[in-house]
Amino acid sequence: MAFLTALTATQAATAAASVTALTSVAAARQASAAGRYNQAVANRNAEVAEQEAEQIEKQKEFDIAKFDQQFEQLQGQTKTRVLFSGADLSGTALRILRQNAEQAEIEKDIIEYNAKVNKSRKFEEANFARISGNIARQQAKAQEIGYYAKAGTSLLTAFG
Repeated sequence: MAFLTALTATQAATAAASVTALTSVAAARQASAAGRYNQAVANRNAEVAEQEAEQIEKQKEFDIAKFDQQFEQLQGQTKTRVLFSGADLSGTALRILRQNAEQAEIEKDIIEYNAKVNKSRKFEEANFARISGNIARQQAKAQEIGYYAKAGTSLLTAFG
């Protein structure tokens, strides 16, 4: 009778170890899936940031074209006013047109600089997202290995 009770206890321990091992394997698979998902989300975020950087470049080109158009209108209006007043395009009038042109170049440089800074930020955002995704994947792999180790330990204890 004592032998039968001992056998039942051994079988119960084996069953418990098997359940623990199966639970650990399921947790390992879940950790792996979560890591892949988090990495995919981070990669998608990186792609979005890169697309935003491209949009910044397109917006810069649009802004400069629009600015050039407005500048040409301003210069035309200035010339018209000077000529309409009876003066010729010399002296003060030329200095005004030249100063306007210099200011226009400064404004375009500012537009380009701001676009470059914003694009750099978006590319850094994309890089950071990818790095975060890789870290999430590596953390999931570490968890996965831990769960598999736990499953192995449970089985070794039960059958060892």
